[in-house]
Amino acid sequence: MKPITLLITSVWLAGMWSPAIAAQPYTLEQLLSLASQGNKGVQAAAAGVEAARAGVTTAGAFPNPEVEYTSGRVSARVPGAATGNGQTVSITQRLDLPSQRFLRQEVARKTVSATIAGQDVYAAELVAKVKLGYYETLRRQAEFEAAQEDLALTQQLYDRAQVRVDVGEAPRYEAIRVSTELLNAQKNSHSSLLRANQAKSSLRQHVGDILPASFAIAGSMGNVPHMAPLNTLRQTMLSNNPELAQYRMELQRASVAVDYQRSLRLPSIALKAISNRDPEVRDTQFGVVMSIPLWDQNRGPINEASASAMRVRYLLEAREFELTQQLDSAYQQSQIAASQVEALESGIVRQAESALRVAEAAYRYGERGIIDYLDAQRALRTARNDLIAAQFDLQVAAIEIERLLANSSTGNKP
Repeated sequence: MKPITLLITSVWLAGMWSPAIAAQPYTLEQLLSLASQGNKGVQAAAAGVEAARAGVTTAGAFPNPEVEYTSGRVSARVPGAATGNGQTVSITQRLDLPSQRFLRQEVARKTVSATIAGQDVYAAELVAKVKLGYYETLRRQAEFEAAQEDLALTQQLYDRAQVRVDVGEAPRYEAIRVSTELLNAQKNSHSSLLRANQAKSSLRQHVGDILPASFAIAGSMGNVPHMAPLNTLRQTMLSNNPELAQYRMELQRASVAVDYQRSLRLPSIALKAISNRDPEVRDTQFGVVMSIPLWDQNRGPINEASASAMRVRYLLEAREFELTQQLDSAYQQSQIAASQVEALESGIVRQAESALRVAEAAYRYGERGIIDYLDAQRALRTARNDLIAAQFDLQVAAIEIERLLANSSTGNKP
């Protein structure tokens, strides 16, 4: 590979990366704050809560009176009877039974509680998505920086091998072998840059258009705080998980809806006043209108509401089991990732770095060939990427546990 090609590629890569470096860096807390303000889903969830609250007002409204007016011609059928116009005015006011009114309002209030719980579910999922996008971007940036470092090291090795070939100290095969590694390093650097930009685009998608198109993030993969025992986490999840809370609110609403449908079997009552006027007589009457549930006893709506309540109960039990299994899986994944991070940080990466330094010194003094040097460099590259991936997996497991618990105290800080 020609040096001029490497120079052009390096400048091009730097040009693609420079806007992100020059942009104002955002911390995780700032990104979460922007997401709560700019994400359209958050606004839609808030609008849904307002709509549910309006339903409480609707449930508390009194029925409107019904006014009926008729007018017609009064004709005489016997001699001497008066003729003229006749009018009839009737007013009917349906009465709400106190028990029905209370149950109707209670259904509306439970709907509000379930909608708010659904809003909490969306908020918890959004926080998890933003955090995953944040740490995914950190991971890809770390991989890009490692690829850039590997590219620079390979470039130095290529220059050294080219000099040795030119002076006759090494065969031409050595320069060809390093040139192949250089092309591979360039390809990895380019791919890692594209993956970093892709991760940033995904992060901005979750935050919203309030986040500038050109931005940078501040932070590091860091360590995850020590977590409580699994049994404690299970109890916390069953108590605090917003999705389970939503199902419980839905179950309460469905139970109240059954009671409301049963209350509709009671007779409905309305007050009625009628005033008749004709050329000779004025007649005023007051009475009560009662609807007797003789043929339709509301059995269909009652059975439908009961089946809906049973369905929600089964969904709640199934979701409790599913989330418990997800928590167990995430907890085990966090333990596996933590052990991998510890092993890589404390031993494997350090040993790979030491092996590369020894191979570099041996190659410089002619004690080892280029193959040993490249093998050591490849081993370090693999160990370093494995460490970055293990750190990311640890963060992913911690974020998943935090989402299931919906408790920021288990979350991780950048």
